[in-house]
Parts: sequence; C-alpha cells; structure tokens
Amino acid sequence: MGQNRMLWLLDALERDPRADAATDVLARRVRALPLGSARDALHGRWLGHPVHPLMVQVPIGSWMSAAVLDLWPGRSREAGLLVGVGLAAAGPAALAGAVDWAELHRQQKRVGLVHAVANTAAVGLYGTSLFCRLTGRSGTGRAYGFLGLTAVGLGGMLGGHLAYRQASGANHAEEVPHVVSDGWHGVGTVDEFPAGQPVRRTVDNVPVLVVRETGGTFHALAERCSHLAGPLSEGTISDGCVQCPWHGSVFRLSDGWNVRGPATAPQPAFDTRVVDGHVEIRLRRADGTETPAERGAEADEAGTRAEGERRP
Repeated sequence: MGQNRMLWLLDALERDPRADAATDVLARRVRALPLGSARDALHGRWLGHPVHPLMVQVPIGSWMSAAVLDLWPGRSREAGLLVGVGLAAAGPAALAGAVDWAELHRQQKRVGLVHAVANTAAVGLYGTSLFCRLTGRSGTGRAYGFLGLTAVGLGGMLGGHLAYRQASGANHAEEVPHVVSDGWHGVGTVDEFPAGQPVRRTVDNVPVLVVRETGGTFHALAERCSHLAGPLSEGTISDGCVQCPWHGSVFRLSDGWNVRGPATAPQPAFDTRVVDGHVEIRLRRADGTETPAERGAEADEAGTRAEGERRP
C-alpha cells in the first residue's frame, strides 16, 4: 500500500522552502520579545513538558461545545458565550505556541507556520461569528462558527503532525534509561578529559557528555539535548552548567536539571568514579537505588580488594 494523499501533502509541506524567509523573520521577532522569565513559563519548563497543548484545550473545548449548542434550538446565547470564552483563551495559547515554534527545526517551522495560519483563520471566523451574534444575526453567526470549527480541525491535524510525526515538544532523551545497561562502563583514562572541556563518549551506542572539573570531579550527562537532540558536547561549559549550541537550553552538570529552556525535561545523569586511572560511569536512577545485580557486583569487587590487601 502506498502513502496516502494526506501524508504526501504533509511531507511536501515539510520540504517546501518558499516561506522560509518569512519564517526566519517571524522566528527572530518572537525570540526578541521581552518576555524575561515568562518565556520559560510559556515553554512549560515548570510543567515538565510544553504547556501549549494544555492551553489550547480551552478554546477548542469552548468552540466545540458552542457547535453542539448551535445544533440545539434556543441555545444561541449560550453558544455565543462559549465562542467568546474561546476567543479570550486563544491569545495566551497562541503566544505559548509561538515561543515553542521559534525554537524548532526548519522542517517543523514550515508545518508550524501553516498550523498557525489555520488557527489564525479560526480566530477570525469565530470573531466574525461573535460579532454577528451580538448584532442579531444568529444564523450567520452559527455559519461562521462552523467554518471556524473546520479551520480549528485543520490546525489541530497539523499540530498533531508536529507533535507525533515530527516530535516537536517531545523529550528527545527519554529513551536513554531504557537503552543503557546496568552497571559501570569505562569511558577512558583520566588524562583523556581536559579540565573544563566537554568530551563526547559512547555507552551502549548512546552518546554521553563527560566533563572534568578543575578540581578533578567528573560529571556525565546524556549528550543529546532533550529539547531537539542538539549535541551538548559542542556546547559551552560555564558555572557548572552546559549550554546547548542549537537553541540555548542550559543543563546543570551535577544532575542534568534543565536550568533554562526551551528544554522542558532534564538530561539523564550518570554517576562517575575513577578506578586505577580510568573513568567509569553508571546511569543514575531516578530513585537512587541499585539493582541486586549491581549491589552484588560491587560487593564482589570490594571482597576482591580486601582479599588482595590481606595477602603479603
């Protein structure tokens, strides 16, 4: 079975560069907005995932409910109230979506721009619907409302494509705990890690960032940024943190915490140790526990060391 028509159109949209110049200008203007700490709040860093999908539930739910009431005789006034609620909630939801969109890959921005155009058309149609209702033309208001709902449906389909096919907003480091095997893994000798410099290593085919502090302490994080898989080993190390070179997310080296967005999820962190001049790392579990196999292996290692110390 070949690719269906809808997917073909969406894939063609991802590859179409004609709106790239306008997209770049809009993205720069969104990034230049003086939002301060509110920018991270709009990204959803406090929530642990993008807040835009949560915020759009209010306008979509209100407009869908208005459409149901428009099919019910004598409910035009209540439907108009719901149209107004949806319009009031659309602005903050759009702003949250815009700050996320400005930090996406080019192919994602292309789809996101059409997503925004569809939703802007929906707002215009619902605004016209509300105006008609307030001026006594309820039939025309209902017609514009159904047109608005159609535009919302198109925008929602494009938003789903962005989220699920293009993985915008997804945690791109989530698979690390499921791929890296238990136990300690060697990543090199101490002298292979210059102090203060990011070094890339691989454990179980998973890229890992290793940083040695000036005092000799080692830190290790998953190397691919949780935002959009940017290479943290090419980032900047400063004040105990690493900054992603792609979109500027900042992560604390000691535990992977996302200090600044657009990343909404922390980086998986690794415990580190030095054994006979070799650096070893072990995936740090969320609950801080070890598996029985790990505890047994460490006990055997400790016993071997003790036996060696007792020998003359």
